[in-house]
Amino acid sequence: MSQAVETKRCLFTVGHSDHEMAEFIALLTRHEIDAVADVRSQPYSRFHSQFNRETLAESLKRAGIQYAFLGKELGARRAEPESYRDRQARYDLIAGLPAFREGIERIRRGLTTHRIALLCAEKDPLTCHRTVLVCRHLRSEPISIEHILEDGSIETTEAAEARLLELVGLPPAHLFKNRQELIEEAYDMQGERIAYTESDPPSATSGGPA
Repeated sequence: MSQAVETKRCLFTVGHSDHEMAEFIALLTRHEIDAVADVRSQPYSRFHSQFNRETLAESLKRAGIQYAFLGKELGARRAEPESYRDRQARYDLIAGLPAFREGIERIRRGLTTHRIALLCAEKDPLTCHRTVLVCRHLRSEPISIEHILEDGSIETTEAAEARLLELVGLPPAHLFKNRQELIEEAYDMQGERIAYTESDPPSATSGGPA
């Protein structure tokens, strides 16, 4: 029983990239994923229509994998004007939104019964908000977070964060900061790099991005 509980407390992330659907489902089944939480704000792809929301949901259903759209709660392109500063989405502001907190809670609840993969488009977890925003707010909990890479291999949180430090140019150790402080700084820096910027900021009347 304890082993089953531990298995269910592992959260995965995956980017659909340019995979064919059969190839993508093979990635999921290889890691025994039985539920996908789609965290794309706009769950449609101009070049990879197999990952459009309705098509994807139906393909996953046929494979015995449940699908939930959480783009409104956990997406990076927000409708809430208060999540923007100078036309750029701010991950720290998004993290304080009631909808975001509800999305995080839904993931927590889902992990008690399912092996969930957070889905977005980018193949590299470090260039995607699924890691830099969503997983950042679950990393301190008793949840093992693992990233399914394009070739199907796994990158652990520890390995991803070591790579993140290198990516943003921070040292693995510092005289005046501990490692966790460095990692938090790295998340902040990467969040600013990849956060969505609008040509026209959302307003209370326009509703902002989908």
